[in-house]
Amino acid sequence: MPGLPRFHLDTSAPHSRRPCHQWPGSWASLQKTVVILCLLLSSTSLSPTHAQTEIPLETVKLWADTFGRDLYDTVTKYSGSLLLQKKYKDVESSLRIKEVDGLELVRKFSEDMETMLRRKVEAVKNLVEAAEEADLNHEFNESLVFNYYNSVLINERDENGNYVELGAEFVLESNAHFSNLMVNTSISSVQLPTNVYNKDPDILNGVYMSEALNTVFVENFQRDPTLTWQYFGSSTGFFRIYPGIKWTPDENGVIAFDCRNRGWYIQAATSPKDIVIVVDTSGSMKGLRMTIAKHTISTILDTLGENDFVNIIAYSDYIHYIEPCFKGILVQADRDNREHFKQLVDELMVKGVGVVNQALTEAFQILKQFQEARQGSLCNQAIMLITDGAVEDYEPVFEKYNWPDRKVRVFTYLIGREVTFADRMKWIACNNKGYYTQISTLADAQENVMEYLHVLSRPMVINHDHDITWTEAYMDSKLFTSQAQSLMLLTTVAMPVFSKKNETRSHGILLGVVGSDVALRELMKLAPRYKLGVHGYAFLNTNNGYILSHPDLRPLYRDGKKLKPKPNYNSVDLSEVEWEDRAETLRTAMINGETGSLSMDVKVPLDKGKRVLFLTNDYFFTDISDTPFSLGVVLSRGHGEYILLGNTTVEEGLHDLLHPDLTLASDWIYCITDIDPDHRKLSQLEAIVRFLTGEDPDLECDEELLREVLLDAVVTAPMEAYWTAMALNTSDESEQVVDMAFLGTRAGLLRSSLFVGSEKVSDKKFLTPEDEASIFTMDHFPLWYRQAAEHPAGSFVFNLRSAEAPESPGQPMVVTASTAVAVTVDKKTAIAAAVGVQMRLEFLQRTFWAATRQCGTVEGPCPESCQDSHLDCFVIDNNGFILISERSQEMGRFLGEVDGALMTQLLSMGVFSQVTMYDYQAMCKPSNHHHSAARPLVSPISALLTATRWLVNELLLLLLEWSAWGSWRADSKAEAKAVFHQSHKHKKQDMLQPCDTQYPVFVHQTAIQETNGAIECGACQKIFVMQQIPSSNLLLLVTDPTCDCSIFPLILQEATEVKYNASVKCDRMRSQKLRRRPDSCHAFHPEENAQDCGGTSDLSASLPMLLLPLCAWVLPPQLLR
Repeated sequence: MPGLPRFHLDTSAPHSRRPCHQWPGSWASLQKTVVILCLLLSSTSLSPTHAQTEIPLETVKLWADTFGRDLYDTVTKYSGSLLLQKKYKDVESSLRIKEVDGLELVRKFSEDMETMLRRKVEAVKNLVEAAEEADLNHEFNESLVFNYYNSVLINERDENGNYVELGAEFVLESNAHFSNLMVNTSISSVQLPTNVYNKDPDILNGVYMSEALNTVFVENFQRDPTLTWQYFGSSTGFFRIYPGIKWTPDENGVIAFDCRNRGWYIQAATSPKDIVIVVDTSGSMKGLRMTIAKHTISTILDTLGENDFVNIIAYSDYIHYIEPCFKGILVQADRDNREHFKQLVDELMVKGVGVVNQALTEAFQILKQFQEARQGSLCNQAIMLITDGAVEDYEPVFEKYNWPDRKVRVFTYLIGREVTFADRMKWIACNNKGYYTQISTLADAQENVMEYLHVLSRPMVINHDHDITWTEAYMDSKLFTSQAQSLMLLTTVAMPVFSKKNETRSHGILLGVVGSDVALRELMKLAPRYKLGVHGYAFLNTNNGYILSHPDLRPLYRDGKKLKPKPNYNSVDLSEVEWEDRAETLRTAMINGETGSLSMDVKVPLDKGKRVLFLTNDYFFTDISDTPFSLGVVLSRGHGEYILLGNTTVEEGLHDLLHPDLTLASDWIYCITDIDPDHRKLSQLEAIVRFLTGEDPDLECDEELLREVLLDAVVTAPMEAYWTAMALNTSDESEQVVDMAFLGTRAGLLRSSLFVGSEKVSDKKFLTPEDEASIFTMDHFPLWYRQAAEHPAGSFVFNLRSAEAPESPGQPMVVTASTAVAVTVDKKTAIAAAVGVQMRLEFLQRTFWAATRQCGTVEGPCPESCQDSHLDCFVIDNNGFILISERSQEMGRFLGEVDGALMTQLLSMGVFSQVTMYDYQAMCKPSNHHHSAARPLVSPISALLTATRWLVNELLLLLLEWSAWGSWRADSKAEAKAVFHQSHKHKKQDMLQPCDTQYPVFVHQTAIQETNGAIECGACQKIFVMQQIPSSNLLLLVTDPTCDCSIFPLILQEATEVKYNASVKCDRMRSQKLRRRPDSCHAFHPEENAQDCGGTSDLSASLPMLLLPLCAWVLPPQLLR
């Protein structure tokens, strides 16, 4: 009697960022489980009874053996796998197999990366020195008139055909080094956000002074041609970027990009900080004041990064944490938490009377507790007080908690136009080393919030400490709107620029920040793929444990037809990608900057999660000096830790390298072609030829990789002649057998040969960049190569794939079959290559139906056949996917979706096992919404108000865009437009949000090659026989379709969201994971001028802003509560 179903449950304790894997809680799920158990308990193994005569075991074995033999003969014949194995065997005596020293490898990669990053730091230092020297020699001129290249206006003409002011002719040319964007590499251009006046005296003087950077930009680029964007972000708001580029406003005509709220600017301008935002939610804050307060909080949150800590306390008659789960603590200001806070801020409501002393007391106590517990940033501490000014009883709080040392700065933001309480608010800031500002319109928030950064930067400026800052990974989609380049992951090296003038020393004037981008893809090229084996890879993480680069990092998700960055793409923790590291041993060691190694048994998902490999991986890690980054290298145990070495003559290798059927991995670096402009047009193959022939001695090439690729070219060269002969001998009838043969080697060499005309190839994307899974990339070997490497030698792996995209059903399906070629020297085995064919599914079906007409010794017509109505036959692969069925709609689907009873029985007998996999980077639809879409239907009046609100909204937008409004402040217009579009943004918000999911993968247990049984399905028995198809990863299943087993539920291979109860969710959110703090901290300086603590803002009104009370009625209700 077969045992109970074997459902693999992962019961190990999760870490704080991982889900607690709990038994299904719903009653329906429990009932379903009981039904399956009861049904299976009544199932029996098939003994020699009447049922056995219906599906004779010997006949099924004969079918499987015949089909397997025919299949093997075909794929070996067309692929030439036996010839390739012989060719590598012939040269075995001249080959060496070298064991890779993982620690030596990771150290070498780290040193190369350190050298590359050091060059970027030197370029940035050159810019800092030039900017500070230029400022020292510049006298401020209030009436300066100066024309510069404005990035938005360059090459723009007026209606008379003349260039507009600040928009002279600016030569732009496409440049491959800058992602084929139109740039000018001889000069920089200047960008300003819409709310900054382009002729303001501060702007003109800053732009004039920073003209001195142009020569340094060019010299840096000439000295290090691997440099990408270099820039200077000014504290006044302008952004000088090299090479010069044309800037495009967004669809609303607004330039929203402000360099001062970019991560690289903020992190370079200030040291890490603990911030408690205290916001007044009393009744006096209702309406527009609350809207401005919410916008101010959101702006403050945008100035925080992953080295900062934050919490938000709201107060009226009582205090409450806007996230109750964060009561009494500070949380890391990573993207996840910042976005979470913003959502909660949107929901704030006003009521009661404001009592500030309790809120200030709570804020001081949190900061004190964290400082004493050595938690948080251990650097700057500040309280941000946001109120309309009705504050009292605050002085005793400062006396008790902050005086006389004043270790916590207090920044005050007076909301609204009322100035009655201005003196009080300024007194609080000035007596606590902070800064006071008044924010009377939404447009004021950005500039006024930035003031606190200047205050926090003073100690660093006075000391002239030029700390080098490296950012986390990010995609600056705001920098180049609509450009594909913006979806590349970057890190930025940045340094602050200070005023060195003696007369302003105590004021600690920050001039701005200079920076340069490093594409992480370029950095990872210094860990060559060929040195890491079939399954190996390299990855980087930050001092906070977040992934900087990892082949399994998926920062984008598909929203309709567009690819978008996930909200939390740059705060994915190492433990969420390397989730088998349950004790976080690897994470801890890497965050601490240790050098070492460890081993882990891991489950590696393949083929978009449909399959899994079981590997033992060795992890080697070290830090990258003078950066907050650590590097890891992973080698899979066994063949993954061996490199095959051999020699051949350059002449012989070159001859065989130039065959037309040969290509090389386009992502791999055989020769460096992206530095010298003369080399950028060369393919890797062309560069290799020029290097080996001595035609271009300036080329730098990886000679070890070239030796490997030359050897592979020579050994695999006979395959071209073999395949050509096969194509010539192919008869018309067999034209439908195989479309193409292909092979790949561990040096990234790829050969392929067509047996049909190119127009007849079923899957035209295969082996092209459009199908990344089928080619060598920087991140992985091809899927067919990886699967073959883990399959027994001489056996083929078959994979069913749709010839076209999944959204085009009905397209022909094709099958790939591949096998690995192994080489053994001195008892060490390395994988040299993989070879295979792509064939049409129709051929597989024809061969199968022919094989199932065999009946051994019986003469005459066979008594049994798979095409009989009382037999149902499936050919499935080792992961349960159907390759052949009598019903075409079932092919490609998982067996459990088609026959739940049979899959359940195979699981219970141990023929298949279920492996639970986890995805901590998934995107899910929200389970519920805060606001019901049906709510307006409740009342006709509500519907009418909504419609009226929309009409007024559109009318105001029209007025704002009308040219007559051009005379009022551009910042007001831009800000008002942004506010009005907010309601539309809320409606267009992504329906998907980050979540954790788990999903099952099913794996055949190869020890069970044949089995049979009967499934009790109520009134009848469903009989089945399973037989392994030899020399393949395929199984033959023959069942009795006459018995209805629909009482068994289907088994689906789909991801389900891991739900957390409130307690677990809160524990995860509160958890303080291990992190390494930045080395430097600049909190205070005895010479800083604490009396430079702010004043009233410009109260000039503009007509758009005067309309804002009306807008308060138009805005979404949740923004005004």
